[in-house]
Amino acid sequence: MASAASVTSLADEVNCPICQGTLREPVTIDCGHNFCRGCLTRYCEIPGPDLEESPTCPLCKEPFRPGSFRPNWQLANVVENIERLQLVSTLGLGEEDACQEHGEKIYFFCEDDEMQLCVVCREAGEHAAHTMRFLEDAAAPYREQIHKCLKCLRKEREEIQEIQSRENKRMQVLLTQVSTKRQQVISEFAHLRKFLEEQQSILLAQLESLDGDILKQQDEFDFLVAGEICRFSALIEELEEKNERPARELLTDIRSTLIRCETRKCRKPVAVSPELGQRIRDFTQQALPLQREMKMFLEKLHFELDYEPAHISLDPQTSHPKLLLSEDRQRAQFSYKWQNSPDNPQRFDRATCVLAHTGITGGRHTWVVSIDLAHGGSCTVGVVSEDVQRKGELRLRPEEGVWAVRLAWGFVSALGSFPTRLTLKEQPRQVRVSLDYEVGWVTFTNAATREPIYTFTASFTRKVIPFFGLWGRGSSFSLSS
Repeated sequence: MASAASVTSLADEVNCPICQGTLREPVTIDCGHNFCRGCLTRYCEIPGPDLEESPTCPLCKEPFRPGSFRPNWQLANVVENIERLQLVSTLGLGEEDACQEHGEKIYFFCEDDEMQLCVVCREAGEHAAHTMRFLEDAAAPYREQIHKCLKCLRKEREEIQEIQSRENKRMQVLLTQVSTKRQQVISEFAHLRKFLEEQQSILLAQLESLDGDILKQQDEFDFLVAGEICRFSALIEELEEKNERPARELLTDIRSTLIRCETRKCRKPVAVSPELGQRIRDFTQQALPLQREMKMFLEKLHFELDYEPAHISLDPQTSHPKLLLSEDRQRAQFSYKWQNSPDNPQRFDRATCVLAHTGITGGRHTWVVSIDLAHGGSCTVGVVSEDVQRKGELRLRPEEGVWAVRLAWGFVSALGSFPTRLTLKEQPRQVRVSLDYEVGWVTFTNAATREPIYTFTASFTRKVIPFFGLWGRGSSFSLSS
């Protein structure tokens, strides 16, 4: 195969002297020089100083006749062959990585200079004492390094992708939480707005009633006062007239007149009756429900914005065989009929209990348990440590990793070191459980009335899991956030 340098040298010999490119349709003129037909035609069209003189050769300046162009077919074939060699040489260079200096194929790699060499380069004096290796042998250790780098880079890329996926999920959770809080704020303010409008209507109606009663008593007072003034004016006029008369006329019936004046009792009417005055004073008491509602609103709003709703579901792997779980894992019902549940280390075998599917290792979380107890039934709600005893008797107390309250038929107990029966205004049917992991509070409130039930104080160092116990045929509970 011809080297790149020799092909390039041949290509230079078949260049057109006018355009300096490869000859196209080569033609020969009288002097024997060759040109592109198109280039020579355009050259002849350029007028010379003397229009009568023949054009001269661009190379030797010998005159030639414009109509004496002779096609050089042999040279055209040579040009075609040279172009074919150029194409092959170019392809060969791409495949064989020919040396740019010598046009020879590159076989060697100089470790000292980190240069790729052909045979001619290798024999050169500047590389004679250097370490030489064949290309593949020299590339092998670098390939190993590349494989190691690729492995590390792919691992780091996977880690970054995992971080991206995890953080994207976290951001989605945060967006969901923000959306939930937005709905909570809208809902709470809508409830407050409705309550305030109702209270405004009630208070304005009461003020309207007081206003009407005051005006009515004012009319009655004015009527009584006018009557009294009229009677006193008549007596005054009678006495003044009596006093102006002569002695004989003055003494006539003087005693009866004076007796009437002296025995006349002045009725002093009261503009505002005691009953109306008391109603006015008691009006401020009508605002107490408003004050209580505002306080409860602020407390609830602060609570709901401070605590994250825990979207929990029941774990069938922990459920006692007497508990029937709904398909969505949001409800459990007690049954005396044992379910065909395989025994496993996570399942309660004596205590009729069930745990939530996921535990909690930090933050503030809250959830609501709606309880429906049959006669004689009971329900236990709270949290337990992840290592709580699952087999045998379960002691429900903080020392055993259980922080819970029990709602039974007619009473509620806090399951501390010693169970304590609690005094509440009403039996809760919905219990809100709130966990502050860092502070160590487990708080129970009546979800409907917001009445506090009980608060445990603990120090959590391990995962805690929402916990539920149930007893009594027909008793059930359901979850919500």
